[in-house]
Amino acid sequence: MPARIDPLRISAWTVQSAVGDRAQTLAAVRARRTGLRPNDFGKEPIATWIGRVPHLESPLPTALQRWDCRNNRLAWRALVSDGFHEAVARAIATYGADRIAVIVGTSTSSIGASEEAYCRLDDQGQYPPDLRRPIIHTPHSLGDFVQQALALKNICVTVATACSSSAKVFAQAERMLRLGLADAAVVGGVDTLCGSVLFGFNSLELVSSELCKPFDAHRNGINLGEAGGFALLERRTGIESEGGPLLVGYGESSDAYHMSSPHPEGVGARIAIQDALARADLAAEQIDYINLHGTASRKNDEVEAAVVAAIFPNTTFASSTKGWTGHTLGAAGMVEAAMCWLALESGEMPGTLNTDTLDPLCGPQIQRANEQRNAHHALSFSFGFGGSNCVLAFSRGAAT
Repeated sequence: MPARIDPLRISAWTVQSAVGDRAQTLAAVRARRTGLRPNDFGKEPIATWIGRVPHLESPLPTALQRWDCRNNRLAWRALVSDGFHEAVARAIATYGADRIAVIVGTSTSSIGASEEAYCRLDDQGQYPPDLRRPIIHTPHSLGDFVQQALALKNICVTVATACSSSAKVFAQAERMLRLGLADAAVVGGVDTLCGSVLFGFNSLELVSSELCKPFDAHRNGINLGEAGGFALLERRTGIESEGGPLLVGYGESSDAYHMSSPHPEGVGARIAIQDALARADLAAEQIDYINLHGTASRKNDEVEAAVVAAIFPNTTFASSTKGWTGHTLGAAGMVEAAMCWLALESGEMPGTLNTDTLDPLCGPQIQRANEQRNAHHALSFSFGFGGSNCVLAFSRGAAT
């Protein structure tokens, strides 16, 4: 089993999704108000619901025009929300721009801009002049943009492992800081809706025409969403007294089983959970809240429910929050980590929105209704296509 890691302080964080920023997200959770709405994406919208972030039409500031596209606009909105940009500026003053890494996750990056370019090819079959900007047509568009927008000069990595992308960035950051390659790291994830995502998932018959119902006996598919968020991780003396949530563990694994279905016995998920608990030096009985991957697809929810029932005691509170935001793909790890932090800070455990009747396969851990609890430790599950699994462990306040 992996050894315990030294906790990292999450000294600043920000999130933007269909339910809004940090404060708006907590308000939506408390009011049990979904951010999902009927799909209006594209000329012939698929009959489904989506978690779309409004008002992303304004272009990036002039100095950042080279990176302008919907995905990077959402990244920019997150970067300038919740005091995050200012927190990074303070970190630069402390460590220097060349000692802060950027590690971000995305599933499709700015492929939406590439789709638009192909739809507007000129008579010679070339991209239109306004979209002849190579950087927005690469998988590294997001990472390059974030590094430039924050004026950082250390290592910059873009992680693309489907739905686990922006969970795995936390693991990479911990290793990088532990090895002394950086003193702090900006981590996060952004994914916006595009045709490739909507029509791709629809072709796999995974998209529901109704509001998604994670772990419901009558669930019939997912709702897709878009979101962005970032966190500043720091390794420094006196961490116990400085407040803010802590990253205390992580576990990663690969099912190597199927491109779009989890291992039927949840082998990879179990390994990721066990390794996260080991690095955090926590027992399953100490976990107060689990934010489940819970996409509302038949097989994912079935396997995940069985794993949770086998590992955790009946008193553990577990839920999926995709009924609020939709499945935000490469941004899901970051968004759902933020849900954990809100739960730890506020004590508001989010239930599983839109779910009417829990599948009998579910154990007592999975809850429909919100509950107020004094929570100290939380896990966030991210299980992506191709069997890429990542589980993050967070604690409130001082490490234990």
